[in-house]
Amino acid sequence: MRIGFLVRRGNPEGLALATSLADGLRGRGIDAVFVDDYGEGPPPNFPSGPGAEVARDANILVALGGDGTFLHGADLVGDHDVPLLGLNLGSLGFLTPYATSEAGAALLDAVQGRLAIEDRMRLCVTLRNGGGGAESHSALNEAVITQRNLARLMDLAASLDGETIATYKADGLILSTPTGSTAYNLSAGGPILTPDLEAIVLTPICPHTLTNRPLVVRADRALLVTNVSLDHAILTVDGLWTREVEPGDAVEVRKAARPLRVFRPRSSFFGILRQKLSWGERKA
Repeated sequence: MRIGFLVRRGNPEGLALATSLADGLRGRGIDAVFVDDYGEGPPPNFPSGPGAEVARDANILVALGGDGTFLHGADLVGDHDVPLLGLNLGSLGFLTPYATSEAGAALLDAVQGRLAIEDRMRLCVTLRNGGGGAESHSALNEAVITQRNLARLMDLAASLDGETIATYKADGLILSTPTGSTAYNLSAGGPILTPDLEAIVLTPICPHTLTNRPLVVRADRALLVTNVSLDHAILTVDGLWTREVEPGDAVEVRKAARPLRVFRPRSSFFGILRQKLSWGERKA
């Protein structure tokens, strides 16, 4: 068995924790390897390699950091069916439910098969330009189309399987998975979806018309958003992949062929909502 480690940038304490965990694995005859092209540099006494290589060869990838590190890990392992374990070194860590005090026990449970694994739906996001070219990237959280520079409303025409939905006049659009529904989508007034659903949420950012509300569609449908503005826009996928969307370009969003496999937290989804987002609390 081989365990990969991905450590957040600017966190030497996280690297010390990862090194301690890797030492414990080595004592059990389990190989540990560190990602060396992201975040903290690997310790000198362990093998290391590029993230894509580590993700391909590992049985488990451990991400130590916040949600950004977890998303980077998801990008690495999503197409390899390698389960991802998130250990929280950040301030919120909604996707990384295990605290540092739980790290050793959680990793040991994962290695010994005592920690349940669940699938999280991902998106396949494809940018199609007017010249017929196309680029694709996967998303665990969301694809976001926003203004490039100017504080100016955009015109974004959305359709579902070829049927017109609306032309949104807004600061942008968020196309989210259920996992991403508690991220930017929630901040923009979109609904919370439980992570076991297979659906896509389309949420306008600061729409000019009050009747433009968030929309939830089935995951087996294809959403297409075309930039019908005169201005360029920016497409950002999970905060990791960014492309310019010129007038006339279109962004297609579908369910990805493979889900991300993640180790299920011990707390329930609503327990995490209460803990991380103060869900349902009332002021005295």
